[in-house]
Amino acid sequence: MIEEILSVPFLTGLLSATLRMSTPIILATLGEIIIERSGVLNLGIEGTMLFGAVVGFLTTLSTGNIWLGVFMAAFAGVLLSMLMALLAVYLGVSQHVAGLGITVFASGLSMFVYRLTVGSPTVPPTIRPFVPVPIPFLSDIPLIGTSFFNQHLLTYFTWILIPLVSVFLFRTRPGLRVRTVGQNPFAADTVGVNVNLTRTACLAVGGAFFGVAGSFMTLAHQNMFLKDVIGGRGWVAIAMTIFGNWNPVIGTAGALIFGFLDALQLRLQSLGVRLPFHLFLMIPYLITVVALVGVSRKATVPAGLLRPYRREEKGG
Repeated sequence: MIEEILSVPFLTGLLSATLRMSTPIILATLGEIIIERSGVLNLGIEGTMLFGAVVGFLTTLSTGNIWLGVFMAAFAGVLLSMLMALLAVYLGVSQHVAGLGITVFASGLSMFVYRLTVGSPTVPPTIRPFVPVPIPFLSDIPLIGTSFFNQHLLTYFTWILIPLVSVFLFRTRPGLRVRTVGQNPFAADTVGVNVNLTRTACLAVGGAFFGVAGSFMTLAHQNMFLKDVIGGRGWVAIAMTIFGNWNPVIGTAGALIFGFLDALQLRLQSLGVRLPFHLFLMIPYLITVVALVGVSRKATVPAGLLRPYRREEKGG
């Protein structure tokens, strides 16, 4: 058993699967960090990812164009985020209530649209998913090349986004405006920043990330849509946002840990390790909870998070 775990094929497969399993969580975490940095908590992430998954899948199934499926998934995520903006930003509804309501609504809508489109077939329809694209020369490096440089295009795209989001938030003037809105919306308004518009824009960008993250599950990780295809990854992304202290790089590290544990439990099952099946499934989520409890007390929450902004209250 130990020899198999330490073998090159096992380690190569484990590292490759870690990147693949963590991709949708990284995407969703980046989106949630952008949104929460502007002062909005979006608990609609799980439902938005599921809706992106079904929209991306059905678009690809009907047109045969997988990139159109990704685009429509992103667009679906933006639409649901605009609903969140209407409720939480402009109407001042509790962000907790609005987010949970969107998750419930989007989850039900996803299953309704799927059943309306494909019915209830005995065998679920499938599409031709993304295939790994090896990077010339780099993919030939032993162990590392096969694991890191033979991934789906969406995985490469996600890793490009990590430094871009980090630079945007901490090294650009628009990023400074986003962080100011999330920290002190009244001060941001004083210097001419449109608080509600900034929060709406962040919700739109984050929603697009959520939609693409959901589509990854049906267009790359799997080739079909199932009602539990997201499997709580939206909630994990929220946990990784807190774990990373609203920093894209640290949040990505947390997502990688989850992806590693998720990949590990699948491979341990394939080796025939004698543990209850449900215990294997619990491992990554249990470790996530433990890690979150360990860092949550030290987390620096954006001061404006969960606080709706009203200009008329500025002088109050």
